[in-house]
Amino acid sequence: MICPNCRSKNIGMIGPAQYYCWDCFIELSVQNNMLHLHEVEMDGSLSSLDDLFSDDERRVER
Repeated sequence: MICPNCRSKNIGMIGPAQYYCWDCFIELSVQNNMLHLHEVEMDGSLSSLDDLFSDDERRVER
């Protein structure tokens, strides 16, 4: 998997269908073959970054 944000391959698995990019510090989850990207805020909450990427950029090929 390649991070759609920074193009890094430094992705770790943190749960079932949940991943974390160690280079740009965003959380990625896969649901219905689509990536959902979130920024982890200082208080631990997540802010969606999906609107920054097109559906084609977020589609997961399996």
